[in-house]
Amino acid sequence: MQLSVITLTYNSANVIVEQLRSVRHACEGASFEHMVVDNGSADGTIALIRKEFPDIRVIENKKNLGFAVGNNVGVQVAAGEFVLFLNPDMRFPVGERLSKWIDWMRAHSDVGISGCKLVNERGGVNLQATPRRFPRPWEIVAILLKIPHLFPKILDSYLCRDRDFTKEQTVDSVRGSCMLVRRELIEKLGHAFDPRYFFWFEDVDLCREAGRFGMKVVYTPTVSCFDLVGQSVKKKNLWWKQKQFTKSAVQYFWKWK
Repeated sequence: MQLSVITLTYNSANVIVEQLRSVRHACEGASFEHMVVDNGSADGTIALIRKEFPDIRVIENKKNLGFAVGNNVGVQVAAGEFVLFLNPDMRFPVGERLSKWIDWMRAHSDVGISGCKLVNERGGVNLQATPRRFPRPWEIVAILLKIPHLFPKILDSYLCRDRDFTKEQTVDSVRGSCMLVRRELIEKLGHAFDPRYFFWFEDVDLCREAGRFGMKVVYTPTVSCFDLVGQSVKKKNLWWKQKQFTKSAVQYFWKWK
């Protein structure tokens, strides 16, 4: 099998049907499986999927295990040569084909992780979802203190505002919302994402792990995908988000010194 698509859901009934339908069309011409791992949704997500897409495998977690562990549950049963981690609020444009991305990965055997062009509803690059440089502690402190609201350009380097994302390029990290990973990297690690992270920084951590194994992380506009950016997390209150972001940031910097 060429591709395993893993979608982690949490109260995603409002977006999941369009995502699943777009994946089915985008995977035409490729051998694939699409698994949904649900983190204890209470909004009818599972019932909706089973009604609309009875052939899709649904794995039910009885509670919210977080992004890293939830996706790792899917990885344990995935059989694909490549694994695509795809958030429920993503969808591929009509006519897009993931076989192009698979062929690209096969032609670039030194790439462990790749990210595609994430676009907004108008088709332009979604500036909230571009690749980023590995964060420095002061940049994360600036985010927590909301300093960019006063000085918008302070994070330009971290957010790679100097890059041209119409061009293919090696980057530090790509977004975990739509991340294609070579199975070899997952097998070397024994998992996809470090289970010590609950939410945030697990995708950045995985990109650092790829480098540790001598694999590149590359952004390629070969394929594009609509990104609605964080529809599930928007349902959480500010205190919860600040707490998880801070906890994961500390874990990240502690791990990588």
